[in-house]
Amino acid sequence: MIARMWKGWTTVENAPKYEKLFVEKILPKVTSGVEGYISTNLLKRDSGSEVEFTTIFWFESLQAVKQFAGEHFEHAVVPEEARQVLSRFDESVSHYEKIL
Repeated sequence: MIARMWKGWTTVENAPKYEKLFVEKILPKVTSGVEGYISTNLLKRDSGSEVEFTTIFWFESLQAVKQFAGEHFEHAVVPEEARQVLSRFDESVSHYEKIL
């Protein structure tokens, strides 16, 4: 199993907008029809001045990750509507093999 991890940051004011957008629109859109996609975790940390979101997408294999993200699978997949509410985000992602 492969974990695909990514981080994005937003203002405290935009955090609820991003969370709702991710859950209701982005997640269903980007994972629809991806064979080997298992699930997603969305984590949030409020530092007072900004809010950090960490997403962990779970896939059955690296091949499934490539189906999701394309040829340049190490680049972040950040839809335009997310870019409009995020202050900044990682341009690349990290992939990990689950051991336990």
